[in-house]
Amino acid sequence: MTAPATPRADVHVMWIADTGIGDIASVGGKNASLGELSRSLRSAGVRVPEGFATTAAAYRAFLEANALEPRIRAYLGEYRAGRATLRQAGAAIRELFLSATFPESTGQAIEEHYRLLCRRAGQPEVAVAVRSSATAEDLPDASFAGQQETFLNVAGERAVLEACRNCYASLFTDRAISYREMKGYDHLEVALSVGVQRMVRSDVGASGVMFSIDTESGFPQAVLISAAWGLGETVVQGTINPDKYQVFKPLLADDRFSPVIDRERGAKERKMVYSLGGNARTRMVETSQREQEILVLNDQEVVLLARWAAAVEAHYGRPMDMEWAKDGVTGELFMVQARPETVQARRSSSTFRTYHLREPGRVLASGAAIGDAIANGPACVIRDAKDIESFVDGSVLVTRMTDPDWVPVMQRAAGIVTDHGGPTSHAAIVSRELGVPAVVGTRNATEALPDGDPITLSCAEGEEGRVYEGLLEYTVEEVDMEALPATGTDIMVNIGSPAAAFKWWRLPAAGVGLARMEFIINNLIRIHPMALVHPERVADPEEAALIRKLTSGYRDPQEYFVDVLATGIAKIAAPFHPKPVIVRLSDFKTNEYSHLIGGGYFEHAEENPMLGFRGASRYYSEHYREGFALECRALKRVREEVGFANVIVMVPFCRTLREADLVIEAMAGHGLVRGSAGLQLYMMCEIPSNVVLAEQFAQRFDGFSIGSNDLTQLVLGVDRDSEQLAGLFDERDPAVSSMIAQAIEKAHAAGIKIGICGQGPSNHPDLAEFLISKGIDSISLNPDTFLKALPAIAAAEQRLGRQA
Repeated sequence: MTAPATPRADVHVMWIADTGIGDIASVGGKNASLGELSRSLRSAGVRVPEGFATTAAAYRAFLEANALEPRIRAYLGEYRAGRATLRQAGAAIRELFLSATFPESTGQAIEEHYRLLCRRAGQPEVAVAVRSSATAEDLPDASFAGQQETFLNVAGERAVLEACRNCYASLFTDRAISYREMKGYDHLEVALSVGVQRMVRSDVGASGVMFSIDTESGFPQAVLISAAWGLGETVVQGTINPDKYQVFKPLLADDRFSPVIDRERGAKERKMVYSLGGNARTRMVETSQREQEILVLNDQEVVLLARWAAAVEAHYGRPMDMEWAKDGVTGELFMVQARPETVQARRSSSTFRTYHLREPGRVLASGAAIGDAIANGPACVIRDAKDIESFVDGSVLVTRMTDPDWVPVMQRAAGIVTDHGGPTSHAAIVSRELGVPAVVGTRNATEALPDGDPITLSCAEGEEGRVYEGLLEYTVEEVDMEALPATGTDIMVNIGSPAAAFKWWRLPAAGVGLARMEFIINNLIRIHPMALVHPERVADPEEAALIRKLTSGYRDPQEYFVDVLATGIAKIAAPFHPKPVIVRLSDFKTNEYSHLIGGGYFEHAEENPMLGFRGASRYYSEHYREGFALECRALKRVREEVGFANVIVMVPFCRTLREADLVIEAMAGHGLVRGSAGLQLYMMCEIPSNVVLAEQFAQRFDGFSIGSNDLTQLVLGVDRDSEQLAGLFDERDPAVSSMIAQAIEKAHAAGIKIGICGQGPSNHPDLAEFLISKGIDSISLNPDTFLKALPAIAAAEQRLGRQA
């Protein structure tokens, strides 16, 4: 690899603040990056702990003074020839370093810089972190993260020298040797710099990892932050499940907004702190119940870190992988590492590959999905690294957690499943690097998955990865995005799951034609909104306890609903910003609402819920208006606090003009005023009265969206859920087609937009052609049919003379 600059042969120790990206050959990528941050990004507010670094010249002087190079090459030769195992060769080489001594000039330089650091800190023996920085580490085409050692809470000149020597030895751990062999690096062309920095008191604070790109989907406009209590090694190593945050970068520049689009509370059951005595410098302790229940960072801290991430990315001109720490004494945040992100940055943005399970299965375990692929094979359960040699190539590795020692078997696995860890853990980072799908943080996989049993690992269903029983059939599709045709009709997508939204960011969609609020309420919130307004009415002890558990960490139960709904909508809106995102207000039927936690206390049984208390009729009713207020608060927050002014609000199942007026009035009472701050209101056109009185409805709304399912059943008098009448349910029936044509004509005559949000156009190409012939403005499809339907729609436009 060509070095950016010639190493400084006469300098053995440098202050980190005096280095920059041009000094990679001297101090390695990690230390050079810290120097670059200190020097170039101070004006952006980025703080880096003070420290110094030994140079590559110091490392080579150490090798020469102790005559190590020929002996290292000899041991490597024995390994390659098969006369020694990797473990034997690695141990022998490390012992060479540990028994060697520093040249006098190098040792003195390290001691002098440490003494000066102590004087600047006003302490006789300031605690420092001693970290390795290989000259081939953290460069754009390699990810050596975690392969060399880090030593925390080191104090005293002798201890610092010993830690530096141990860092040198760690250049030849088994995992580091294996990785360099795989990448084709010459082991002795790689030198090591050691960074020595003042410890940030994150042992009584917090720390974590962040990326300036979404590491799963490759969505470039998001910052992903992981956070845990105590020292950061727990997050990097994946020994705990941290909190997770996502921030939308384009809105960070506007101080009016706090664009946090996801907060996920992790278990955080343990933390690493300084040891109080003995030889060990750090120890693991249990976290308190309070620490487990609350988020590590507040929104102001999350936004500050995200701004730093965006500034670092802008400076380097590429996605970055960073580590941060919060000093628990001063409350200050620091950047402690920055290196190029090496996985998504290499992926093509023009090729879109999708995986689809073709059959259902029984879920055995679930956790965070790493990647978006599906894999299957026999489970190979290995609970301890000492048994690593029992791994069977091509099987699915199931273990408690991984560290760099596991890399040689990880690259031979069909998939990886861990009990512990999050999206920024070692298992996650290496799985992405290797292109191996993984499900991490399952908590129980090593107990739930029998060794040798066939399993299917799916990361193709959103943020949650699932492990299924048996070998399930699946398909893989690959599409060249640049070959997709343009259309004159706006082709949008229907999105329900916030977790799935990022997966589809590469689609050339004109926005979101239907964002279903029900998915967020049913799957993420899970509690009936009225049960959060009036928890005292929930008499069942188990339901009441579950409500308390889900809402713990919030100042009141209502805020839980507003926050989860607002972030869910924001996450759907982010990948498509600034294109329109049409969010439909809740449209549960009473039987569906009653299944929510506490729902039985607020819903009454109906003979025909499809035609009952649903949609607009709920919003102004005394039975639900307090719940509707929470929906409005969430939408107002998304638009005015988070910053997604591209969100359009849509009213479903609005039966009469009077009902429309009551809903619009209720929304205005909660701060959602049509036209204010650019707010647009749309209406679902799904009842015959909506078509008959379309001109009058158009005076109250800015656009219509045809709901073909409800419109078909109400025009034809066919229950859409009836198996006996399934043959009569057809959106292409002449009566339904006539109603759709009238709706389009009347909407355009009134000067408003009209689209359709259903699967009819993708299921029936002739229906799509009919809609285009009538001049419909947009067609919104489910994402999994978008790529197939787009060419068919473009062909229909060509036949009708309506090209883009």
